[in-house]
Amino acid sequence: MKNWVYKNNNKVVLDINPWVFGFSVLFILGFVLASFIFLNKISTTFDETQAWIANQAGWFFVLGVNLILGFMLYLIFSPFGKIRLGGSDAKPEFTRLGWLAMLFSAGMGIGLLFYSVAEPMYHLVSPPHGATAGTAAAAEDAIKTTFLHWGLHAWGIYALVGLALAYFAFNRNLPLSIRSVFYPLLGERIHGGWGHAIDILATVATLFGVATSLGLGASQVNAGLQHLFGIPESSLTQILLITAITALATVSVVAGLDRGIKRLSQFNILVAVLLLVFVLVVGPTLFILNGFVENIGHYLNDFFYLGFWNETYSGGSWQNGWTVFYWGWWIAWSPFVGMFIARISRGRTIGEFITGVLLVPTLMTFAWLSVFGDSAIYIELFGGGGMAEAVSNNIPRSMFFFLERLPVAVGYTSFPGWITTLISLLTILVIITFFVTSSDSGSLVIDMITAGGNPNPPVAQRIFWAVTEGIVAAALLVAGGLSALQTAAIATGLPFTVLLLMMMVSLYRGLQSELHTST
Repeated sequence: MKNWVYKNNNKVVLDINPWVFGFSVLFILGFVLASFIFLNKISTTFDETQAWIANQAGWFFVLGVNLILGFMLYLIFSPFGKIRLGGSDAKPEFTRLGWLAMLFSAGMGIGLLFYSVAEPMYHLVSPPHGATAGTAAAAEDAIKTTFLHWGLHAWGIYALVGLALAYFAFNRNLPLSIRSVFYPLLGERIHGGWGHAIDILATVATLFGVATSLGLGASQVNAGLQHLFGIPESSLTQILLITAITALATVSVVAGLDRGIKRLSQFNILVAVLLLVFVLVVGPTLFILNGFVENIGHYLNDFFYLGFWNETYSGGSWQNGWTVFYWGWWIAWSPFVGMFIARISRGRTIGEFITGVLLVPTLMTFAWLSVFGDSAIYIELFGGGGMAEAVSNNIPRSMFFFLERLPVAVGYTSFPGWITTLISLLTILVIITFFVTSSDSGSLVIDMITAGGNPNPPVAQRIFWAVTEGIVAAALLVAGGLSALQTAAIATGLPFTVLLLMMMVSLYRGLQSELHTST
């Protein structure tokens, strides 16, 4: 077995890689200018691009994501699971609680708030797998399908990228950059054109993946402000919100990883838990608890069917707007989340790392989806209805309609209105704090990539990328709203899927070399 020897252990890491930085900025600048100059044309282009990719490459997304998850599960139980990231004497930098809080907060915060009520409602009234709309069977299908999109497959993608980055950076002394992962396949060529191309693709994918979430967050904050204070929902309002919240993110950027992202992540998890407890206690508690257990059972029972389903025999285009979008979104996010969790995971064994990344956030996500999703289903089926119509009319505002409607739907006819107003304000606060951590974490990761793997890049560069993320999010909202956000995720996720499959091969060869050397 070949023992990989890395010749750049003493290589000086620059503050910036001019090739990666320059080409990434040029591409992004061109996109932003085109979005505003060709406003009418680019919206149509987004729709056509999304439809073409989903129709032609949906099967590739589905197959690739399943292969990635299978590989991660194999590593847990393989001899590789005992390898410690950073070497046998490495110690974790953060406590396990702090590690998990940062991991979950940076992973899916804004998206969960945006879709936890809306997605189950969509599937309830338009079941993807043949159930009759509005029935108990449709409710079961709605939740297990939502679990599919937010469960093990998503975190398997993050686990692969995070593990590969952490292993080659901490165990092989390579820069903490996407290109480093491909050393077993490319050798010293990672420092040339091939490496530049990989990092440019990772930078663009990360930026569009994060911008997608920031766009969703801005639209939902706008919806909450409209619901509470009558502030109009418009592109201008959302751009102003993006500007203001991005400015807040600079405070976290300047504070640094330990004082900034870590503390803010722990704070927004705490606030999110308070929101979760409110819905659990005020809502149909027994229905939620029963549903949580049953939902996991349905998800596991139909795991392979759901995971490999491609609409081959039923036809239709449902999957293009849902599963393919999610897989593209998570893959586009994977350089961001993977880089971030790699940065905070030194000292964990591979088995602990994968188990933590797969199981803990998945269970937390399932709990959140059961509390909010099942409560929305309860309102629609047993509490007077109205949720499906609210989602159909306005997805971003549906969360606030849900919070207002919940007490009455479960029998609290004289529930104090000021409490639901306070909870809605709390929801807006959670969205904003998730927005800030996503922006800060995303700018850190992009800066690390464009700085050639420097784990502590200059603060000024992180501020630059945080501002750039906000600009791209604004451009996407102006150019085509939700459709543009979805297209950006899918379009950047497609080429990166190829890199992820190559990443599995490269990581496996590197781990084989590790065991061979140690024995």
